[in-house]
Amino acid sequence: MCGIVGYIGHREAYPIVIKGLKRLEYRGYDSAGVMIYDGAIKVCKTKGKVVGLEELALKEIATNGAIGIGHTRWATHGVPNDVNSHPHLSNSGEIAIVHNGIIENYAPLKEELIKRGYVFHSDTDTEVLVNLIEEVQKKEKLKIGKAVQLALNQVVGAYAIAVFDKKNPDEIVAARLGSPLAIGVGEGEYFIASDASPFIEYTSNAVYLEDGEMANISLNKSIKIRKIKDDSLVDPYIQELQMNLEQIEKGGFDHFMLKEIFEQPSVIKDTYRGRLHADKGIIQMSGVEDHLEKFLNADRIIIVACGTSWHAGLVAEYIIEEFARISVEVEYASEFRYRNPIINKNDVVIAISQSGETADTMAAIKLAKEQGAFVFGVCNVVGSSISRESHAGAYTHAGPEIGVASTKAFTTQITVLTMLALRLAKAKGTLSHSDFHRYLLELELIPEKVKEALGTIDSAKEIAAAFKDAPNCLYLGRGYNFPVALEGALKLKEISYIHAEGYPAAEMKHGPIALIDEQMPVVVIAPKQGHYDKIVSNIQEIKSRSGKIIAVVTKGDTQVRELADYVIEIPETSDALSPLITTIPLQLLSYYIAVYRDCNVDQPRNLAKSVTVE
Repeated sequence: MCGIVGYIGHREAYPIVIKGLKRLEYRGYDSAGVMIYDGAIKVCKTKGKVVGLEELALKEIATNGAIGIGHTRWATHGVPNDVNSHPHLSNSGEIAIVHNGIIENYAPLKEELIKRGYVFHSDTDTEVLVNLIEEVQKKEKLKIGKAVQLALNQVVGAYAIAVFDKKNPDEIVAARLGSPLAIGVGEGEYFIASDASPFIEYTSNAVYLEDGEMANISLNKSIKIRKIKDDSLVDPYIQELQMNLEQIEKGGFDHFMLKEIFEQPSVIKDTYRGRLHADKGIIQMSGVEDHLEKFLNADRIIIVACGTSWHAGLVAEYIIEEFARISVEVEYASEFRYRNPIINKNDVVIAISQSGETADTMAAIKLAKEQGAFVFGVCNVVGSSISRESHAGAYTHAGPEIGVASTKAFTTQITVLTMLALRLAKAKGTLSHSDFHRYLLELELIPEKVKEALGTIDSAKEIAAAFKDAPNCLYLGRGYNFPVALEGALKLKEISYIHAEGYPAAEMKHGPIALIDEQMPVVVIAPKQGHYDKIVSNIQEIKSRSGKIIAVVTKGDTQVRELADYVIEIPETSDALSPLITTIPLQLLSYYIAVYRDCNVDQPRNLAKSVTVE
């Protein structure tokens, strides 16, 4: 949630900060602000979008300073308005801060600061933090870096912050605990951001702060990183970024979401490239190979994830149990640590997250490690917190996913988890040699079949036009495609704001069938493989109650075609791999319904790309 951008160097800071904030719009926000220092602190902030901030800034502030910080805020403490927007200034007006996260003990801190004469203008916890920093600085007569450190040792919560002090005009102080923060290292200049996208065109070198670290970023000096708790020095690890500017631009598509849907053939191939060698009958994943005994000796596998990643985990449950015959449990990461779960040393915990920064999943990882379990991370972002906290893992190589509604992350996560299941099956001997080799060959063909499934775009447009005003929608699937039904419903909810629910098709008779009438569209995932006869029976039950049936079927299907109102044909593949294909038309359907409803597809209301606070 929220976005931070900062710059200190030899260029004008304002255009860098504004462009950076636009790059972070995908994270979700309801207000934006900027501070520029040009001998004086100039602040401009407003409720609404960055484009509105630009218009206001050109009228209200000089924009030619070489130091600046900016912020896109998602309201937590205090409603979204101009006053609650960031940056916030201390009472003296000499210290400015931008902050992602939540200060949980802000109320007692605020009460104490009011007793000491501080006046508050906003409802935010952030204004409490900046005044706490000022109070510590005045009381102890400290420079800004030390004042920030001592203040942070008094707060409870999560944060990523960038702090500027007029008395130290050649320095920005940054710190993180539970919310990501990256520092771009250029030639005589530094960039600060919630992720690397705001500075990728200026430098390919970045330092990612670890939890509990702070950095003093000064002109013409090397970065100094310290532990917030004990002041110990940390050697900065500068890594080369793997993204490029082209990946974070729309490339001629109307929306990032559509671009990312159409990237799936190439990114699935990128995910298995170098790992899958179908001609040799080999799957090689270093994170698995190095810890193979942990998996083979596991009493069970626990998958923890949220949202779309949780749905990928459900698909993995079917695949791992089917192929490798290891018991799997899939848990909402947000509930996992609060129900006092039973975790044993012989358990393997697989944590799935697109961003690698999901707060609930991070908390689940820490609990699992405390209990002695082996943690395997599956994420998309190199250098992210989950990739660093896990004992081992695998990147999905989906490339930057900018659209808030996840698409290519889902299919690449399934690809990684399928390869994991196949590798374990081979090691355990639970799949025959011929079946193992057949699955490798089929997985290698998936990108071409996804490309073919993208050809259903015209059918998706036609169906979207017919049902764009539907108030509700049901999604039904069986077996491997039950999680796809859940994911299809989630996509529709996220970007079109139509209420939708996904169910195992057999559960329809246990309640949801009461909702079916001539106004209710029902999306049924009915490929030829799997429980085809059973799902045909479900479709007949819907038909008899006048429900409007949208069926996703295998090319050449005749039986379902006779019953359905609309049919989307997809290429045939094995039952276990079918989620990689069946999800494609559902993504397109959701996208076009949202477009026809004039919704903000890439930035749906109330949603953030990376949920870094609880």
